[in-house]
Amino acid sequence: MTNITELLQKYWGYTSFLPYQKEIITSVLDGRDTLAVMATGGGKSLCYQLPALVLGGLTIVISPLIALMKNQVDDLNERGIRAVAYNSTLDYHERTEVERGLQNNTVRMLFISPEKCMQPSFLGFINRFPVRLIAIDEAHCISEWGHNFRPEYRQLSALKDYFPSVPIVALTATAIPAVREDICTQLQLSDVREYIGSFNRPNLSYRVVPKNKPVEFILDYIEQHPDDSGIIYCLSRKATEDLAETLVQHGHMASAYHAGLLPEVRKKVQEAFIKDDISIICATVAFGMGIDKPDVRYVIHHDLPKSVEAYYQESGRAGRDGQPGECILLYSRGDLAKVRYLLEHDDQDEEQSGIAFKKMQEVVDYCETNSCRRKYLLAYFGEEYPGETCGACDNCTHPQELFDGTGVAQNIVRCVRQLPTKYGAGMITDILLGSKKAEIGRLRFDALPAYATGKGYDRNTYLTWIGDLVRQGYLARTGDKYPVIALTAKSEEILRGGVPVMLPLPRKTRQRRSEVPGQDAMTPEEGALFLALKKVRKDLADGENVPPYVIFSDRTLMQMAHARPCDTESFLTIGGVGEYKSKKFGPAFIAEIKRFVQEDRGMTPSGEAQNECEGHLLEGIFLIDREIKRLNEEIDELKKEKSALLDQAMQSGIEEEGRYALRCSLSKVRELNLEAFKDRYPEIFMEVGLVRLKDVDEILGKDVVTELCTITESKTFRVTESDR
Repeated sequence: MTNITELLQKYWGYTSFLPYQKEIITSVLDGRDTLAVMATGGGKSLCYQLPALVLGGLTIVISPLIALMKNQVDDLNERGIRAVAYNSTLDYHERTEVERGLQNNTVRMLFISPEKCMQPSFLGFINRFPVRLIAIDEAHCISEWGHNFRPEYRQLSALKDYFPSVPIVALTATAIPAVREDICTQLQLSDVREYIGSFNRPNLSYRVVPKNKPVEFILDYIEQHPDDSGIIYCLSRKATEDLAETLVQHGHMASAYHAGLLPEVRKKVQEAFIKDDISIICATVAFGMGIDKPDVRYVIHHDLPKSVEAYYQESGRAGRDGQPGECILLYSRGDLAKVRYLLEHDDQDEEQSGIAFKKMQEVVDYCETNSCRRKYLLAYFGEEYPGETCGACDNCTHPQELFDGTGVAQNIVRCVRQLPTKYGAGMITDILLGSKKAEIGRLRFDALPAYATGKGYDRNTYLTWIGDLVRQGYLARTGDKYPVIALTAKSEEILRGGVPVMLPLPRKTRQRRSEVPGQDAMTPEEGALFLALKKVRKDLADGENVPPYVIFSDRTLMQMAHARPCDTESFLTIGGVGEYKSKKFGPAFIAEIKRFVQEDRGMTPSGEAQNECEGHLLEGIFLIDREIKRLNEEIDELKKEKSALLDQAMQSGIEEEGRYALRCSLSKVRELNLEAFKDRYPEIFMEVGLVRLKDVDEILGKDVVTELCTITESKTFRVTESDR
């Protein structure tokens, strides 16, 4: 069998696997149905990408979003692995090219949506090819218990009928036990091997901040992280637009994203974020699974998420590259009413509605817990955190001060005992505070001994304390949509005064400066080189029309900044490079590193270049590439000028002026002095000199222009009617 470690090194540039990757890959290569549950950033994709290389033939990857398919296809092709996506964005010629690749057996991975996959015509077509593996990404979408349930995923249960001998690997990052069982049942997986990795994301820190002046907090935070990418989740579309507008007014590169935008606008915003043209997205949950950007450094929830699963997945979009990330939730009990309203108006049956309200309460418990937030999240997914504290959440790094709240707890328990039936925390709080609400008088609760015995604290503080007593087991909460508070066996302990009850002091508004434990330390020189390498990466990515992280991850660039490889052999030792990318991108990065260390920065290159001439040649090539990029930018500006001139001419209704303006605009290209590049880079001349007929049609009309001049060597290019 092919050595999978050698393939890992050759194509991905790593010498060892992440936890569970090797076991999952081995299970797949053994032909076993496999369920893999691994935290975001844990390397799920490799668990079907590497087997696809070993198995040969065709691997079908079912993915829920076109954007997610594109990201993976771009990444694989940049590694020298042939992958294609087959979806509605392809035109006739592109579909034909995909089909030709399948027939020639040059395509290793075919990415497709669940809807397209289950069309009879597609299944009949794909059955002609040697399918070796089926991978189902985001497999939790198949379960009604999951937080992103998609009915079309249910159709995938028929895959076993069409491909009975082909192994299926189902992958997800968030699946509680009920969801895992549902996945296996719905997909008809047989003799399935399950691999449940840790849900712990040690590189992430968690913080809940009182929601006081949230916009001021967000602005202050972003000013502390000017070079970082971040996502800010909001509950409403209007909130995303208002916040994005405020950020832009303060000089930040931000855009809004929500389902109410036109598809082309959403696509444009998403691509700008992925390509680092903007750094901040203000989004609703519509900005979801399609985001595969690994270098998001922070995720802020401006409003409450709907469930702990949703929060885990949304906040988990930070730090996918393994570098530090911050997850901040702005919490106010006032937001509960908004979430409750949305849930009450969701199109759900009674059972689903009850589940949704229960999940909302679990989010409140997360926000109000005084224990380690990491332990809370892991316990939710059935995992126990081994340590007492994680050292990377606000409750561990800045524990909330407690006081002996036995007297307060006794008051609360007495009030619950005096009620004729069970009521919610809100009613109990109203009684303790001596509320004058009409319902209190109608029910004669103002006659209870506990009435008005709790003055001196505010409503939110009492609601928090009642929740804390529930978490400590001194009270119980039952019901989902309208939960009520009940006594427990431990309630009597409070009334007897046998044990002291510690409660949190009311939390003050804290807007501490960001603290991210474990951040990789770089010297000032390494930091400067890292930023220089990011610029090289951005230039190369723009040239390839792919996101920067597809070239190399931040972690890989940090290793380059630290090790400073100045020859190919040293460059290959950097994690995440690999042979294919070393040949394709290595010269540009090596040239930049050599240029950087040759300046007086007190830095010494590692892997000293064995040939000084080679170093100068690499630097020269890279500088030429930069010059070409600069020229292309000037060309783009000229095209904009051309368009403006044509618009001006057409507004005047003068067709001849339109043609003259077109020629004048193109003639200015002579000033760029491109003759030196003509032979080596003819595509530049084609792009500058040739005007596409369909563009002219749109501007001047089909029947107006039949002939255009090009500037290349004063030749003319005649367009005939047949060319239309």
